Amino acid sequence: MAYKNRATIETVRSLAFGGIGAAYAAVGAITTVPTRILYAVNATDKDLWISDDGTNNKFFIPTGSFILIDLTANKVRDDGFFLPEQTYWYAKHAGAAPTSGSIYITLING
Repeated sequence: MAYKNRATIETVRSLAFGGIGAAYAAVGAITTVPTRILYAVNATDKDLWISDDGTNNKFFIPTGSFILIDLTANKVRDDGFFLPEQTYWYAKHAGAAPTSGSIYITLING
């Protein structure tokens, strides 16, 4: 069976270490479609928090690690869970400001 829906990988969003402080800062552009998969890599030298509301800590990403959120694993249907459109992703440090690297967020839609 051929499926008419295809995944789209968005251009990576990033925020360099100089923009990561004690308050949340946006990592790239706002999302424009619902997201099925979020992949975030902390390539800085410090632990980070990320958030989808810019206020509350949602996901902790230790130095040099990543998180992968797949809300539609093993699903083909269009009525599953999705991260909503019109969402900014934000990052802040988890105690000490990074001095090198960036955080990278890649979104997969479909």
